[in-house]
Amino acid sequence: MDKIIVKDFEIFANHGVFGEEKVLGQKFIVSLELEVSTREAAITGDLTKSVHYGELCHKIEKEIQKESYDLIETVAEKIGEFVLIQYPLVKGVKVNLKKPWAPILRHLDYVAVEIYRKRSRAFIALGSNIGDKEKNLLDAIEKIKESKHIKVEKVSSFITTEPWGYIDQEEFLNGVMQVDTILTPKELVRFLLNIEKELKRERIIKWGPRTIDLDVILYDDLITEDEEILLPHPRMQERMFVLEPLAEIAPYVVHPLLHKRIIQLKEELEQSME
Repeated sequence: MDKIIVKDFEIFANHGVFGEEKVLGQKFIVSLELEVSTREAAITGDLTKSVHYGELCHKIEKEIQKESYDLIETVAEKIGEFVLIQYPLVKGVKVNLKKPWAPILRHLDYVAVEIYRKRSRAFIALGSNIGDKEKNLLDAIEKIKESKHIKVEKVSSFITTEPWGYIDQEEFLNGVMQVDTILTPKELVRFLLNIEKELKRERIIKWGPRTIDLDVILYDDLITEDEEILLPHPRMQERMFVLEPLAEIAPYVVHPLLHKRIIQLKEELEQSME
């Protein structure tokens, strides 16, 4: 991936734990590495196909002067988030934030924090079998769209499916959506759990009836062993109500563990059900 680099951009702002830092302010030095394809801009001469780094620097200066934060870790996080939200062409950003006037009563060049943040592609399975099922799914999608940290890229058709696991319940309406997000996997799953709560999801019977079910099934090519979010979803290849809508919007995505395209997994499951 190409990079645009901004080195040691000076900003005066009022961040720090101590009251004097918040009142008097001090110098901060920002360096950025933006992962962005520059090829189209280079060939066409069209600046809108790249990042206007002069404009970016002025916007970052205004952004981190809006509020006062205790920690430079917070300031660095705010810069990374701002870049990814405001500049969709940027796939990832490294932020190096230096604090040369850090009040430690000793000579030093600077204290610094360096972070790397990126946007990721995730697929979320949706299901409902209580009440107005279609409205439940649409309401969940709208709530996801309201987040500044998530952009909904694609939504599959909704399909009616038989219940899985616990069968003494109504049919489900299912779908899958593709999102672009700057949330980490854990942040994304917690965000989705909050939406489930808002839509009155109750977890009484495992695989039982629910107004809404939101599961992260894929997140980039990530493989995890964390019980809070197992990726890829451990049973997705067994569930036609996941594979069918997923194959509609992303047939050639490769399962990171099975190393098979989604369309192939769907065809294999269909054959096993004959």
